Amino acid sequence: MKYLRLVLMMVFLVLLTTSAIANDQKSSKPMNPEEMMEVYTKLATPGEPHKLLASIAGSWITRTKEWVDPQKPPVESTGTVSSRMMLDGRFLQQEITGSMHGRPHTGIWTIGYDNLLKRYISTWIDTMSTQIFIMDGTASADGKAITLTGQHAEVGGGHMTHRAIWKILNSNTQEFIMYGTYHGGQEMKMMEVLYIRKQ
Repeated sequence: MKYLRLVLMMVFLVLLTTSAIANDQKSSKPMNPEEMMEVYTKLATPGEPHKLLASIAGSWITRTKEWVDPQKPPVESTGTVSSRMMLDGRFLQQEITGSMHGRPHTGIWTIGYDNLLKRYISTWIDTMSTQIFIMDGTASADGKAITLTGQHAEVGGGHMTHRAIWKILNSNTQEFIMYGTYHGGQEMKMMEVLYIRKQ
């Protein structure tokens, strides 16, 4: 008897929830094409986050530290970055050259702010793989510290997860720190990059 009452109560709650959702959907008036176009136009307009990205455009020198083994000192290297805004101020593209694991390395990092999702979204491609690495995240209250997370497939199966903190310290200095976790293990610091604007 108790079981029957429980089942009836659950059915009643499902019906109540479904009814509430249906009523809510009926109460929201569908947009006509003009209204929809107005919304999309606003969403396509660059805002303050895009202005912040634009402040990064220019030429930079990088000083990189890589940790392959956390028990050993990092490998240090230098490189260059050429940054430019694309598509009328909507996306920042950085072309990065230097070395990675002791080999010549070139990568392209594109980052933008999605006005609909209210999140930063980035893609990374480079000469060390054929993958497209995607991360997304949010910024601090002042917008100058952006935390991004993502993952990529690993050799042998599974994924490696990443957490990156990108700080715009001032108009001439940036800092990018990347952490990684192999196969659900302990997070470790993988990379630290200091950007210094070319004068």
